[in-house]
Amino acid sequence: MIYFLIVLTVSAVATYALTPPVRRMSLRLGIYTGIRSRDIHTEVKPRWGGVAIYFGMLAGIGISALIPLFSGIFADLTQIMGVILAMTLIMVTGMADDAWDIHWLIKLAAQIGSGVLLVIHGIQLEVMPVGWLGVGGPLLQGLLTIFLVVLTINAFNFIDGLDGLAAGVAAIGGAAFFMYSYLLTLAIREFEPSHLVTLLMAVLVGSCLGFLPHNFYPSKLIMGDTGAMLLGFVMATGAVIATSSLELHQEQFRFRNIPAYMPVLLPLAVMVLPVLDLVLAVIRRALRGQSPFAPDRGHLHHKLLDSGYSHAQAVLLLYLWAGLIAFGSISFNFLSWQLVTASMILTLGIATVLTLGPGMRKRVRATNRRSAARLAEEGPG
Repeated sequence: MIYFLIVLTVSAVATYALTPPVRRMSLRLGIYTGIRSRDIHTEVKPRWGGVAIYFGMLAGIGISALIPLFSGIFADLTQIMGVILAMTLIMVTGMADDAWDIHWLIKLAAQIGSGVLLVIHGIQLEVMPVGWLGVGGPLLQGLLTIFLVVLTINAFNFIDGLDGLAAGVAAIGGAAFFMYSYLLTLAIREFEPSHLVTLLMAVLVGSCLGFLPHNFYPSKLIMGDTGAMLLGFVMATGAVIATSSLELHQEQFRFRNIPAYMPVLLPLAVMVLPVLDLVLAVIRRALRGQSPFAPDRGHLHHKLLDSGYSHAQAVLLLYLWAGLIAFGSISFNFLSWQLVTASMILTLGIATVLTLGPGMRKRVRATNRRSAARLAEEGPG
């Protein structure tokens, strides 16, 4: 564990240190947000924060190459090079979009390209979590891998609407995925391929933690598409790599009574918030006859602000939901399902009350005002 914490710390420190110069570079080059009707912020913000996240991740991966514990990952550089190349493609595409608002089809092509790079370098879905059902031939495996990568990238990109939201949700989800992968590695007494997943989650969490002091409300800069797409890509990559261990450990790959397909389900559980926001946005825009990538003010974080939450309160509430979903999912692996279920029902109930409370109070006050106005118009008697 100590070596993973070293990698995490290096990523965090590197990201934290690189963010101020990246901010200055963004301002110098004029890469900052305008003020749009759908935006929450009321002042311009530098947009290239994701560049610092990218190099923070590379710093963590680089230091891990010097640690003997990770020698198995770097003995064959095929997979790690595929990940780095795809990360670079996503980063460059995000920088271009943050600078020039490139067409959404170009972004989609780059996202597909990142998935193709993974497949070319031997990273792809091989089994499905249903009775050890194989995905099929290499073509189908590759297509499903690309689909998962594109879905996850856009899910994280869609929730990047409040200061600190995407980085915090990614850090929470990544921390849960890290713990699961690390403990799973110990359980099966092998270091491949779950070991690479754990390393990727360590650099993901570290980079997010290093970026958050600059990005939490009120932020000094935003991560932009550069950062949001990168976080989604790394999370998706971890999910894809984890599935390759299912076929290798069909009998051993069990933790208590949880089936061995948890590496697939856990990332999906972690991504409930961004994926839900993505699905609702696509449906909402389709009903309006708009492109699914057309921006609007209908996201979950907009709804929380409209219901009466402050900016920071809305972000913290979404952190709460992300934590409940992510850590609640992995708890089933280590605790009795009765205890976890009871705890989840209680905490989800509390979270629901906290989420809906301000909006309900706001509606009650509006109803009371309308009633009072109607009574005043009718007069006494």
